[in-house]
Amino acid sequence: MKLKELLDGEVEKRNDVHELSLDKPDPIMIAKRYNDESISLICALFAYGNAKLIVKFLDSLDFSLLEQSDKKIQDALSSHYYRFQKSADVAQFFITLKRASEAFSLEEKFAEGYSKEEDIMMGLASLIEALRGLNVYESYGYNFLVGKVPHAKSTSTYKRWLMYLRWMVRKDNIDMGLWKSVDKKDLLLPLDTHTFKVSQNLGLLKRKQYDLKSVKEITKKLKTFDKNDPIKYDFALYRIGQEKIAL
Repeated sequence: MKLKELLDGEVEKRNDVHELSLDKPDPIMIAKRYNDESISLICALFAYGNAKLIVKFLDSLDFSLLEQSDKKIQDALSSHYYRFQKSADVAQFFITLKRASEAFSLEEKFAEGYSKEEDIMMGLASLIEALRGLNVYESYGYNFLVGKVPHAKSTSTYKRWLMYLRWMVRKDNIDMGLWKSVDKKDLLLPLDTHTFKVSQNLGLLKRKQYDLKSVKEITKKLKTFDKNDPIKYDFALYRIGQEKIAL
């Protein structure tokens, strides 16, 4: 159980608000300012690429636009873009989330799918399908941002979505715990390139493919360390990889 002890130590050390700073940027820094499920989803889905650039982009957004007209949103975001997302993609995502807030809560829509079998991916399918139904707009950047509706043969890791769920469901000094209808024991690891390599190096993962099966394999292994909260290890694994720490 030496590995468990090492990881538990890293979890305890990382569960500290000082882990989130301009020196150690993370998109949850912006999300935590607002404690709002829609703003948090924006922060999570734009969380790809360099962490400092992600935080800089998120800092440039006026989230009060989520309560404005479509035209005001489009005008205000006409010069905002991020990597694969052009300004039109950013504006349309704001419009989608504005419409969602008027129609349902993101937690309720997720729970419609999740509650059937306590299945995280079924919950995601329900929520993504609902968001897709609110806006017919499509582009490469927008589709990349929102993602496809998960199905039985999906291979995508859904990293940004699973990270969002970690933020919403878990509650500690890092995660916000805004949702109450989802059990943290059912969460899946938000697998990125850092945690993928770290998990292989630590023996948490044998698969060599970066896919949903690897997500489930690592999560299953982490459940042997903590069956009730396996994803508490995610942030620590991410930092271990990011900081190139050898355990």
